[in-house]
Amino acid sequence: MRIICLILVAIQFAFGDFAFAQDSREPNHSISEKLPLFAENHCAEHKSPANQLFCGDPELNAIGAKLASAIQERLNRLADRRIAIEENAEWTRDRNLSCGIFGNDPVRFADIEPIIACLAKESEERIAILRDPNFDCLASNTAAGALICSDPSLAEAETDLNAHVLALIGKLNEEEAKDAFAEYARWIRERDRKCDLAGKDNVPLSELAPSEGCIAAFLRDKTAEILAAKGDPKRVFGRRLYSPLPNADAVDLCVTQIHAANACENFLRVSHVFEIDSEVAEQSALVTAAVEMVVLSPFTICSSIASSCTGTCWDPQSGKPKSSQGSRDSFAVSHRIAIEKAFAFQKDGSGGWRCSSTALQPVDYGVISTGH
Repeated sequence: MRIICLILVAIQFAFGDFAFAQDSREPNHSISEKLPLFAENHCAEHKSPANQLFCGDPELNAIGAKLASAIQERLNRLADRRIAIEENAEWTRDRNLSCGIFGNDPVRFADIEPIIACLAKESEERIAILRDPNFDCLASNTAAGALICSDPSLAEAETDLNAHVLALIGKLNEEEAKDAFAEYARWIRERDRKCDLAGKDNVPLSELAPSEGCIAAFLRDKTAEILAAKGDPKRVFGRRLYSPLPNADAVDLCVTQIHAANACENFLRVSHVFEIDSEVAEQSALVTAAVEMVVLSPFTICSSIASSCTGTCWDPQSGKPKSSQGSRDSFAVSHRIAIEKAFAFQKDGSGGWRCSSTALQPVDYGVISTGH
């Protein structure tokens, strides 16, 4: 249920805070005149013009329910769901733009009907595409996704692995399942680093071929590991508390633990972790790494969420870390956030490396961008 709420929040705030869908230059008209369900459904509570229209128009209201169902059907077949949430939020943003809903500008009363028609058409097309069994590959915008989708045997192996992962996670309670999905996402990032695919999302497919064997091995080995658990999710998830080496994988585990402790998964998806430098002694290590994140749900640029989940407050003008106490600006869905930080590690009695950093702050460097 929490994942559905996250989708709805992402859709609602794809552009941040909107003005009401009514043109102030037409004071004698009310949006409710063209939206029969407006009062009944309390549509004025929505800030987004698109959401007001979906709330108050009977046709759009029915289409919205079908769209939500199609989105859920897709999520039910994916083990790394947050990429799908991000992709859907970006589609929602692009749909609204193409239908004439622009940022904070209210919708003109005279434009309501054509905008409703456009939203209905775009959403119906989206529903058909979401239900296409090939959509997961068509929507893939990562190097690993492109490589997997180019080879039917890899695509089949990934589908098989996802099914086993979802069946296992389905036996966990909500909190445990949330952590398991986050752990699976970390496996994927670790796989991409190991297979030399991290940061190559725009590289031609022909140049990714050397990584094919590595991807195949990951899919095979991870499926075997899950089958060996014989239906017990506790034998797969939540067991790893340390890393064999102080490197990017160790930093990724550390960030995942910090995000879990601060409920950051409701707001951000970690997209990449890159090692920049390391200083390793016999019992301690300091690993400087870049952590890239994508906003899934809006939050204020200077808030406890910003501090706990990105390590700093931000200046909306420069896109750099800065104390901006009192600012009401928020990150919109699909904003990209990148930070650099030195993470401390200690070697434990088992020879593994445990993260000594319990928070992301302070960061050494950071930058935000608007995404695609």
